[in-house]
Amino acid sequence: MNNKIVITGLGIVSPLGLGKDKFWQSLISGKNSIKKIKNFNTRQYRTHHGGQVPSFSLQKYIQNKKNKMGSVSKYAVAATAMALKDAQLKPRDISTKKIGVFIGTTLGEAQDFNKIVSVYRKNKGLKIPLSLIRNIPTNSIPNNIAKTFDLKSSNLAFLTACSAGNAAISAGFELIKAGKLDLAIVGGAEAFSLQKFAGFNQLGAVATRKCQPFSRNRQGLILSEGAGILIIESEKLARQRDAYIYGEILGYGASCDAYHLTNLDPTGEGIIRAYKDLFKSIKISKQKIDYINAHGTGTIDNDRIEVKALKKLFGKKIKQIPISSIKSMLGHSMGAASAIEAIACALVINQGVIPPTINYESLDPECDIDCVPNNARYQKVNIALSNSFGFGGNNVILAIGAYSA
Repeated sequence: MNNKIVITGLGIVSPLGLGKDKFWQSLISGKNSIKKIKNFNTRQYRTHHGGQVPSFSLQKYIQNKKNKMGSVSKYAVAATAMALKDAQLKPRDISTKKIGVFIGTTLGEAQDFNKIVSVYRKNKGLKIPLSLIRNIPTNSIPNNIAKTFDLKSSNLAFLTACSAGNAAISAGFELIKAGKLDLAIVGGAEAFSLQKFAGFNQLGAVATRKCQPFSRNRQGLILSEGAGILIIESEKLARQRDAYIYGEILGYGASCDAYHLTNLDPTGEGIIRAYKDLFKSIKISKQKIDYINAHGTGTIDNDRIEVKALKKLFGKKIKQIPISSIKSMLGHSMGAASAIEAIACALVINQGVIPPTINYESLDPECDIDCVPNNARYQKVNIALSNSFGFGGNNVILAIGAYSA
């Protein structure tokens, strides 16, 4: 079906703020949300900082005082409530439409697994609350969204690590394009857990206090949490509803490195294949790209491999394309990261401002790109790309464009 898929609602729970307006203002002002972790004791670890969601209450967004959801689901449900409100979707609209729910995450409700282990040890395996057990399967997250808003079409969880959000968005895009859905709730969600923090410390991939993508003296990534939800729908439905349109999902490209459990292929070939898949599907010249939201984790190897791949793809043109990493401000929210970054891309196109890469201090000769260092830039953007590369070499590049009827 030759029908555009457009973005009509945005909802976000992040260390930079709750809701798209607060998030956006923090983003373009270059706010650093990284602080000392309060969620659990980090004394035994080398690092002690992360991006944490500020004071949060689900009751502000839904009227359900008996819910026993895990933190990831709470973030996802709150962001969905924001996005539905932003899209001006009323209960009657929801009840008469085929609406799918597609959510990316990594370990899901891992913090509830910690609680189960604690209860098991304390009670010798007896009387583990069923509410905790029900939260463990990762599909509980889209299920909780579907249950909260009474959505009875398909719902799926995507577990492609750091590219999970973009993978979920791509699935919703495909099913609307095929005419199987009218509308989709898509995105990603993640909450802080001891497993993730301990695992990345063990890998030696975490910086001590700040994330410095592309800067010569960068030390690694900073872990984070949050949720990003987008409402995407057919152009026909959006115009029938007279909905505000932030932009258009132009398409995506995907690939797998099949190289290593945690490391990118050092040649960048996996990224290049994802880009070639993207350009084949959207049929837009590379010369038309105005902005790239980098995966930009702040680790030495990841940043260099990402830049190497982009240089091979774009040649000399790459130095003329602004390429910033918002992970410098909010950290790496794992399964939520690319969804939050897709929201940032939609707002960049909508507002004509490119967020900066903060904490940039000195040039790495292998990362000699325009990373929009330290200060936002006013610039018209018609096409923005969101890079996302997950463990196992799961790469998804999402293309978002300015909408024209």
